[in-house]
Amino acid sequence: MSLAMKTATLLVACAAMATAEGRRPIVPEDYYALDVASDPRISPDGKLVAYVVTSIDQKQNRRRSEIWIVPFDGAGEPWPLTNAESSSSPRWSPDGRSIAFLSARHDPQTGTAQRAQLYIIQLRGGEPRRVTELKNGVTAFQWSPDGARVACVSRIGPGDNLPANKDRSDVRDYTLPAYKLDGVGYYDDRHAHLWIVDVQTAAARQITSGENTNDSDPQWSRDGSRVAFMVERTDLSLMRDSELHIVDPDSGKNTRVAAPEVFLHTLRWSHDGKKLAYIGSSDEVTMPKLFISNVDAGTFALASESITYPTELDWTDGDRALFYAAAERGEHLLYRLDLASRQRTSIPVTGSLRSVSFGEGGRTLAYAGTDDVHPGDIFAMDLPGGNVRQLTHLNQKLLGSLDLQRMERLPFKGADDWSVEGFFMKPVGWQAGKTYPMMLMIHGGPNGMWGPIWNLEAQSYAARGWAVLLTNPRGSSGYGEAFQRGVDKEWGGKAYRDVMAGVDAALAKYPWVDKDRLGLTGQSFGGFMTDWVVGQTTRFRAAISLSGISDMVSIEGVRDAYYGHSRDFGGDLWENFDLYWKYSPIRNAKNVKTPTLILHGEVDHRVPLEQGEEFFRALSHFGVPTELVIFPREPHSLRSEPKHAVEVLEWQIYWFDRYAVGNTRAVKPNAKADK
Repeated sequence: MSLAMKTATLLVACAAMATAEGRRPIVPEDYYALDVASDPRISPDGKLVAYVVTSIDQKQNRRRSEIWIVPFDGAGEPWPLTNAESSSSPRWSPDGRSIAFLSARHDPQTGTAQRAQLYIIQLRGGEPRRVTELKNGVTAFQWSPDGARVACVSRIGPGDNLPANKDRSDVRDYTLPAYKLDGVGYYDDRHAHLWIVDVQTAAARQITSGENTNDSDPQWSRDGSRVAFMVERTDLSLMRDSELHIVDPDSGKNTRVAAPEVFLHTLRWSHDGKKLAYIGSSDEVTMPKLFISNVDAGTFALASESITYPTELDWTDGDRALFYAAAERGEHLLYRLDLASRQRTSIPVTGSLRSVSFGEGGRTLAYAGTDDVHPGDIFAMDLPGGNVRQLTHLNQKLLGSLDLQRMERLPFKGADDWSVEGFFMKPVGWQAGKTYPMMLMIHGGPNGMWGPIWNLEAQSYAARGWAVLLTNPRGSSGYGEAFQRGVDKEWGGKAYRDVMAGVDAALAKYPWVDKDRLGLTGQSFGGFMTDWVVGQTTRFRAAISLSGISDMVSIEGVRDAYYGHSRDFGGDLWENFDLYWKYSPIRNAKNVKTPTLILHGEVDHRVPLEQGEEFFRALSHFGVPTELVIFPREPHSLRSEPKHAVEVLEWQIYWFDRYAVGNTRAVKPNAKADK
């Protein structure tokens, strides 16, 4: 059992001895009041941590981010460094006297967001100085080791060179099949490339180019002579499209480095400047792992075969070891990998890691951590492990007023006697001798996972007096490669049996759950599984599908990740057409009896709106109680606008209340008097 779960168990025991007197259940509108900490960065001298606090401006219906500072030793109170409406990506200058950050200000006249530019603010205070004037803004950057320059990522294309008085056609012309991206929209003629910006003069010089490439994650070598970066090839296979490059920041000489070609990210130079560590996959099917490229020798190798799904990394101990975070059994935990022995050591942390910053030499760590009753705070610790301390206490007043529920692990046996795991949450106000409805939640991916981390939906269901079950069926990350690839050539088959086995396990362990009042919901892959489940069984009284695939055939030609299911179905649509159709939920629409709500974003390019429309019309055709709710301007996440994030949850609560619980007086969110 991890330290985080031991802590959770202790807190559950303490909570059992206390009372909830004076506390209230959480409601969807509490989302507006929750602040979240992220992106911590340790100062060069190790004394301070800069981080981002994101809050919500309900009136403007947008998120607001500011940069804060807190002492690393936890001896002082945090203070705000910026007061702009949008400040993110704080990065310390090498001398520790200033912080560079990105800010996308809103036009005071129109209210529209301008493109993010690079700013620098002195730690001692004063107004930030705008450094870049790049036409299409800045999306990422890194200081040079001497602090004189910054490597930036910005987009540029032929259209940017047209005279200001020349009208551009609004017709979109494409020659490559990758022409759109969820959350971004349809591509224009611009591509992301690297620029070198002089900090003092603000002079900017483009050092990479390419009509069919996007560059990202610039990383300066320790001596400042080279910049490593990732390249996405838009003219290659959807998945095998990654390259690792190095460019001379002065001459622009560009050299490709030996590396895998799939899903490369999180690039880090060794201290001696001879190696690059990063996360990637050896092919389109295997899980992400840690790789190391020997830059000058032109070779690369796995850091360890046994490590799967790392998310953060950095060098330590004179390049003899790597620290890394990895997804494991519902949490993101910290490890140290000895490169000679390839042995890993677990590093105890509090909660589940979200974003990580390693101090110089890998001797200290700051991270954003979360658990099932805290949305996210900043923690610090000394490495290789010890003296963990919480530096921020966001939402303390609000959380202290809420009656929140902890999650319990629920192990069970799935299909083929595989060991599967779920998480269970009791309803608020639970009393022995009473029965309660239960709502099943299925995560997206399928390579996602539930765990003891903040989940507003689950807490809101529990607040209504409903039990909540969250299952991690085969296909989930955090349980090894064989488990994750368990959905190979069958998205709905044994994963469905795993999910239903979880329901049976919950009913057996918690006999107070009413088997006749069950609800089901999921988003993305979870939406697909929701559509699939209601075509296989009538055990659920209500179902809610968010951003779900209903037709595996029709989606292949219209989603942004075109033919991206080839790795899951052993080939593309033309090679295995029957298999794609076999696991299309709409094929079983005639069997559905469960009242089903369909929530979908109007500009979803990952699972386009037509998938929700197809299923809605099919269920309507067969007389199933169903509704289609379309969220304008929303991509696949369905929650880009805070108002919509709350409304998504309100619709789910309404549908479960109406059909799973049987409350015939339940009122639709868009019909309430206060709307």
